[in-house]
Amino acid sequence: MRVRKPALAVLTVAAALLLTACQDGGAGGAGGAESAPTPARTPVQTQSQAQTPTAAPSTPATAGRTARCRTADLTVTAADRTITGDGENTVVVELRNHSGKDCTLSGYAGVDLRTSAGTVSAKRSGEPVVAGVVASGKSTYFGIGYPANGSGGSGVRITGLVVTPPDETQSVTLAWPGAGSLPVTEGGGSPVRIGPVGSAGQGG
Repeated sequence: MRVRKPALAVLTVAAALLLTACQDGGAGGAGGAESAPTPARTPVQTQSQAQTPTAAPSTPATAGRTARCRTADLTVTAADRTITGDGENTVVVELRNHSGKDCTLSGYAGVDLRTSAGTVSAKRSGEPVVAGVVASGKSTYFGIGYPANGSGGSGVRITGLVVTPPDETQSVTLAWPGAGSLPVTEGGGSPVRIGPVGSAGQGG
């Protein structure tokens, strides 16, 4: 019995080692049998698909640009707007856009008074010019200032008014609606002055 006990112990240890080895191998085999997860496939965009989006059309540089008011686009009239007690007389010129479309108008008009002594050209007042759009059917105004003839004499008789819109060469001739004469001035220079377009309202 003493001889067989060591042998039996050796067999028991060997069996335990064999069982452990089998368990390890089985776990490894099961792990090896598992397949790796399949990576997600990214769809490949074809050339025709890449070209499907259409870019928005570009706006031409000239689109939306408002044309300048020409003389033919405007109805030009004048009216006396002198206010009692003012130091000078006033005539207001109206420029009405009848063209059927909006147009831009800015700057100083050309103004000449026809008189018994010849043409008297108005001087600019020096007020700043403001660019503006005159909508179709709407008007803009500027004023003509001139001294009253308080001399008691006949003065210089005014016979007509010639208006040339800003940046134009075609003029419009109107009847003079203001006082009938200018005082006689000495030393030269024009006693008549004008403001830029848009500087006066309908009431002066």
